[in-house]
Amino acid sequence: MGTTLAVARREFRSFFNSPVAYIVIGVFLVVAGWLYFSTVFVAGQASLRAFFGIAPVLFVVFAPAVTMRLVAEERKSGTLELLFSMPLRDWELVAGKFLAALGMVAVGLLWTLPYPLTVAGLTAEGARFDWGPVVMGYLGLLLMASSFLALGLWASALSRNQIVGFIIGLLLCFAFYFIDKFAMVLPESIGELLQYLSVDYHFANIARGVLDTRDLLFYLSLTAVGLALTTRTLGNVRQ
Repeated sequence: MGTTLAVARREFRSFFNSPVAYIVIGVFLVVAGWLYFSTVFVAGQASLRAFFGIAPVLFVVFAPAVTMRLVAEERKSGTLELLFSMPLRDWELVAGKFLAALGMVAVGLLWTLPYPLTVAGLTAEGARFDWGPVVMGYLGLLLMASSFLALGLWASALSRNQIVGFIIGLLLCFAFYFIDKFAMVLPESIGELLQYLSVDYHFANIARGVLDTRDLLFYLSLTAVGLALTTRTLGNVRQ
C-alpha cells in the first residue's frame, strides 16, 4: 500500500505541475457552472437537477482526458521500462495512477460545492433543503468517475499515443453511458441487460437519494474490471 500511495502522490503532483489539471478542471467548471447558473438565474429554478444531469456526460469526455497520458506517455518516453526495473508490482503501479486520477476528479468536484450551498441559500423561507439527494449525487459522480477512469486507464495502456488512448477511452465511456438508450428498440430481455450495463441508469438511481447495493456493486465491478485489464495489459508490455 505504501508503494501504491507513493505512485499516487507522484502522479497527482505531476498533474498539477503541468497545464493538464488546470485545463481539464477549468473547462469542466466553466461548462458545469454555465449550465447550473443558467438554470438558477435564467429559468428561475433553485435546483441541482441540471448539474447532475450534465455532469455524467461531461465525465464521458473528461475522464479519458485525465487518463490518456498516464500510461501512454510512460511507454512513449521509455520511463515505463524504468518503473518495471523497480521493486514495483504491476497492480501497485495501476492502483497508484488510478488513485491520482480519482483525486484530481475529486478536486474538480470540490470546486462545485458552492452550487448546492447556493441552492440551499435560495430555498424558500420555511422550506427545508434536502441534502440527501445532493450527497448521494456527489457519491454517484465519484463512483461513475472511478469506472470511467479505470476504463480510460486501460485505454491509455493500449497505446503509446495519448490521442489514441483518449479516443479509445472516449469510445468505451461513451458506450457504457449510452448503451441503455438502445434498450427500447430491442427485445425486453436484451433491453434489461443493456439497461443494467449503463452507468447512467445506475447513477440516476443513486441521484434520487437511494443507494442500492446493486448500483454500488455495478460501479465497483466495472472499476475492478478496468483496473484488472490495465494490469494485464501492463504485464503483456513487460514481457
